[in-house]
Amino acid sequence: MVAQAAETEFRPSGLRLKLITIALILAPLLQVFDTSLISIALRHMQGSLSATQDQIAWVLTSYLIALAVMTPLWGAVSSIFGRKPLLLLSIVGFIVFSLLSGTSDTLTEIVIYRFVQGMFGAALIPLSQSSLLSIYPREDFGIAMGWWGVGIMFGPVFGPTLGGYITEYFNWRWVFYLNLPIGLMAFVMIALLVPRPGNNKKREFNYFGFVMLAITVGSLQFILDRGERLDWFSSPTIIVLALVAAGALWVFLVNSLTSKVPLVDPLIFRDTNYVFGIILRILFGVMLFGSLVLIPPFLQNQGGYPMIDSGIIMAARGAGAMFAALFVGHLMKIIDPRIVISFGMTLCALTMWQFSNYTQDINLTSVLINNFLQGIALSCFVIPVNTIAFSTMASEQRDAGTAFYSLLNNMGRSLGIALFASYLARNTQAAHSVLSELITPFGDGWRHGIVPEAWDMTSISGLRAINRMVTQQAELIAYIDDFRLLAIIIVVCLPAVLLMRNPLREKRMG
Repeated sequence: MVAQAAETEFRPSGLRLKLITIALILAPLLQVFDTSLISIALRHMQGSLSATQDQIAWVLTSYLIALAVMTPLWGAVSSIFGRKPLLLLSIVGFIVFSLLSGTSDTLTEIVIYRFVQGMFGAALIPLSQSSLLSIYPREDFGIAMGWWGVGIMFGPVFGPTLGGYITEYFNWRWVFYLNLPIGLMAFVMIALLVPRPGNNKKREFNYFGFVMLAITVGSLQFILDRGERLDWFSSPTIIVLALVAAGALWVFLVNSLTSKVPLVDPLIFRDTNYVFGIILRILFGVMLFGSLVLIPPFLQNQGGYPMIDSGIIMAARGAGAMFAALFVGHLMKIIDPRIVISFGMTLCALTMWQFSNYTQDINLTSVLINNFLQGIALSCFVIPVNTIAFSTMASEQRDAGTAFYSLLNNMGRSLGIALFASYLARNTQAAHSVLSELITPFGDGWRHGIVPEAWDMTSISGLRAINRMVTQQAELIAYIDDFRLLAIIIVVCLPAVLLMRNPLREKRMG
């Protein structure tokens, strides 16, 4: 039961409500858009900064570690300083260090600037989400999260397309400079329009709990981001960090259960909607960013589409997501949101399975339709999940709740990238080994089949041509396995929806 007496924050209406909603969407857009743009520009940065592939990866790794470590801090200190001042501060810091990253001439400079940029960027999603929920009544949380979904999904879907265009025709530094106009617009609109909430009850800050959680998530983020390069648990570094993360997590849990002022109030985990919302939000991060690891390179390597064209094809998914986001929020006011989530997850699984049925002859119309349907599925999945997760949470717990929610979403994102990139690499090697054993001049297929002249086993060039063919076929098999694994994971997680409560029955309680 939710005490509505605690909900005393001013709620705007009409045009001002719409403008505030846009302002609070622009803030998280900065963060998700930046990550998508930079991931595309890394290859161009590598040559300009004279870095190896492993070294240039720290431009992204340093940012993600700072993002993970600092996310819970912003939610905890918002009760002390207030959401709006912290949100404005984080936007300024994000812009400043984004511009400094764009002017960097050495790898050391850009890694340091990116780390600090990530520290400020960690505040953008949880504080803006909490602020958005505070200006909408509970019965309209679905509408609020619908608009929120437009901003959150814009970056991952359209970022690679724009990032590829900028790096191809301009310069990698412009992917950082692009944050300036978006950030300035968000800062001005938030400063002028967003109301400052009333004073919440201030809590003491648990420094020890924060340090333990920071060590945990920082270690996990490093493992997820660098595990594939270091060959996972065959690396002493990964083993040590895993032990450190496990130990720090244990100490954090003990501190949370015994401290009078825990960093994250354990009471929020008594809300089953929030708990299962976290589980499904992690799944969404795995699915969204795991598929971004798979689909664009699949279109490029197997379908033969250039980077920019594959980005345009991916834009169909963004169009579907935005189209669905416009009505999903309203739909949840008349239909059980759990039905909408189940529909979205089922459609997600079906579209992922459809990708496993494509061969190298990828039909453009078919993949565009599949991507558009996948976009609709993503909105039907994540918008109701976000809505239900906070539908029964007291307003005074929302800042910490959104921060922890955002933290675990970041973990899900990193998990999806690490899981499917690693699975793809290992399956490609395994399939290549099996196919190579079948390539022999004594096999019936080779002796009696029609073999291209270029596949001459008696010449080096012929062996190279055969190896290219085998590698491409092995990679295709690995992509098929990855897409099917992703579809199976989604289906396995479907029962979690049934364990959530229907907020339509509870919106008048309290």
